[in-house]
Order: sequence, then C-alpha cells, then structure tokens
Amino acid sequence: MTVTDLMPLIIIAVILIAVAILFTFIPVALWISALAAGVRVSIFTLIGMRLRRVVPSRVINPLIKAHKAGLNVKINQLESHYLAGGNVDRVVNALIAAHRANIELSFERAAAIDLAGRDVLEAVQMSVNPEVIETPFIAGIAMDGIEVKAKARITVRANIDRLVGGAGEETIIARVGEGVVSTIGSSDTHAKVLENPDSISHTVLAKGLDAGTAFEILSIDIADVDIGKNIGAILQTDQAEADKNIAQAKAEERRAMAVAQEQEMVARVQEMRAKVVEAEADVPQALAEALRSGKMGVMDYLNYQNINADTDMRDTIGKLSKENDDHENK
Repeated sequence: MTVTDLMPLIIIAVILIAVAILFTFIPVALWISALAAGVRVSIFTLIGMRLRRVVPSRVINPLIKAHKAGLNVKINQLESHYLAGGNVDRVVNALIAAHRANIELSFERAAAIDLAGRDVLEAVQMSVNPEVIETPFIAGIAMDGIEVKAKARITVRANIDRLVGGAGEETIIARVGEGVVSTIGSSDTHAKVLENPDSISHTVLAKGLDAGTAFEILSIDIADVDIGKNIGAILQTDQAEADKNIAQAKAEERRAMAVAQEQEMVARVQEMRAKVVEAEADVPQALAEALRSGKMGVMDYLNYQNINADTDMRDTIGKLSKENDDHENK
C-alpha cells in the first residue's frame, strides 16, 4: 500500500483529532444546552472563558437556573464572582430562595456575603426559618445570696443586611448570659426569680442585644431554672473561719507574750534569790565581826538564834497544815 492510498485515512484521522480537540476546548454541548434553555451565549464567550481559565459549566449552569427562575443576572457578574474565588452556584441558589420568599437580596450583596466566608444560602434559609440557639446553664446570685441557674432558648433570624461585618452566635449567647446574670442579681430574693422566670426574658429582650450582630432576636425563652449553692452562707462561713483564724493568731501572740513576760519575771526572781543567798552568806561574817568588835553581845546572838528557830518552826507548821488541807480536799 502506497502513501497515496493512505492519504484518505490520514486526512480522516486528522479531521477526527481536530474535531475532538475542538469539542474538548469548546463546550459545544454546554452551548447547545444554554440555547435550549433560552440563554443566549456566544460560542466565542465560551472560548474566552477557556482562555481566562474559567470552567464554563461553573458559570453557564447557574446562569441557566437563574434565567429559569426569572432572575436578571448577567454572565459577566457570575464570571467575575467565580474569578474572585466565590461559589457561583451557591450565590444563585440563595438568590432564587430569596426571590421565592420575597426577600430583597441583590447579587452584589449575595456575592459580598459569600466572599466574606458566610453561607449565603443558609443565611437566606435562616431568614425564612428562624433558628433556636440554646445557651448552657447561666448562674447568677440573687440579693439573698442564693445562686440561681437558668437556661435560655434564643430564637433568632438572620439579618441579611448585617451578615457582612456582623457578630455571630457566640456574641448573642454572651450578651444574653450577661443580661440573665444582671437580672438575677437585681432580684431581691431567689423566690421571685422562681415565681416569675419570664421576667428574665422580658428584661433581657428589652435591652436590644442583637445590635451589631448578624441576627435579629425574635424571642428569649427561659427553658429551665434551677437552684444552686447558698453563696451568701458560704461567704459568711468563710468569713467566720477567717475571723476565727485571726483571733487564734492574736491569742497565740498574746500567749507567747505572756510566756515571755513570765520567763522574764522568773529570771528576775532567780536573780533576786541569788542576791538574797549572796547576802545571807555575808550574815555569819557580819555577826562574827560584830561579836569581835563588841557591837553585839552573846545575849543578842542567842535572841537572833531563837528568832530563826521560831521562823523555821512556823514554816514547818505552815507546810504541814497546807498538806493536810490538800489531802482533805482530795
């Protein structure tokens, strides 16, 4: 078989390869689908998307949905949002949901919400069907010192206008918790809180806690109320214990001072006794000197001895009497 005979086959192969490349680069099937749905898209527009590294199906399919839903969305808007890193399909679904629910939502607002990292479709659904946020138990202390724990259910609706830059659920829970604590703390007794727990929700709801958040608070309901510890009694007990410890410390200090004073007095008495003993040791020498010098006679010395004997006898009798008394008392 010559080259001339193979030429038709080569031409057919080249044509098939060219057609395959053409259908791969140019989404003809997508173009036909758009025309069938009534969306006029130029084939050159699809080629331009390929050149701009835009996946045509990510733009054309949402455009078809928007056209079928009666939305006036331009292909350039969808393409620019795709190039900005947004989710085109989710934005179009959110626009369709808002249109069905008669919620005013422009494409620019929806695109901004999507680029801000929020789920714009979930926000629209939350605007139609409010969400219930349940707080954990929030503890507050009434004026009578009793701890009251309350759990609240917050019904919120997404605020489309404040989704960009608005605070989230954590801020709502924190603000409601602060309001519950302040309301319980301003109650005279815990019994008033238990009798009328709705007073908490009415007071908290009147404070406008949804300001600056991405939500609108519809209602705040107290789901459960429980009694906690008697904080006032605990504080009084702790204060009494502290006062007792202080009193014990002061008593110990006074006792130590008394012991020190007693020891000082004992030391003084011992010092005085030492001086007396020292003085008594000088008495015999003084008596001897008096006898030698004639200042004291023999009779004087005998009288002195008799006086000492009488003194010793009285001391002995006194000790015996004291021992007898102690024995009788026992």
